[in-house]
Amino acid sequence: MSEPTERVAAACPACSPDAPTAHELLKAGGRATVRCSDCGHVHKTELERERTIERRVIVSQDGDSFEAYGEMAPDERIVAGEEFLLETDEAIFSVRVTDLELVDGGRSKAADAEDVKTVWSRAVGNVSVDLTLHARDDRQGGSRSLKIRVPGDEAFVVGETHEYGEESFTVESVIVREAALGDYRFEHLKHAGDRVLAKDVKRLYARDENATTAWSAW
Repeated sequence: MSEPTERVAAACPACSPDAPTAHELLKAGGRATVRCSDCGHVHKTELERERTIERRVIVSQDGDSFEAYGEMAPDERIVAGEEFLLETDEAIFSVRVTDLELVDGGRSKAADAEDVKTVWSRAVGNVSVDLTLHARDDRQGGSRSLKIRVPGDEAFVVGETHEYGEESFTVESVIVREAALGDYRFEHLKHAGDRVLAKDVKRLYARDENATTAWSAW
């Protein structure tokens, strides 16, 4: 079976010199050989290829960080708070931009890729959520802290009970990360029905529903 013919857009000197039309790519190279799909004219032309640049990306994940490089169009606008997929040798990460270091040494929350030296980001595909649990019975007093690892798009809702492994808890309030405040009404959400994505959670406060937990006031 023959390979499918690659099609490109180019002006045809025979039938469309002022506007690009569909062509078959016969031979690639600096001056490619193409055949016009409308009139069949074969000619050589310079094909425009989208130029990309490589930019350093620092990814924070669970208290650690690693370095990678991403390809971007020079005029691509990079804005803090936005997310993109970063492909590395190990995996593909969903990351959120937190800050930009510019080629002139300055810092910014928004810039074109060509003006950026380093993109600072946080992995949000899977995240660790800091959780503070209070005793189910107020007479027991005390609290305990732990981390749970969940998909970044997992939602926590104030007033709802969630279960993860051996842990069962009812959300009482949520502290939202500073970088995500524009997507929520307040930094501290505590009304029934308030909903926060795991990747936006700074800390989660909840009532422990696990009957087997041994509590101590000390």
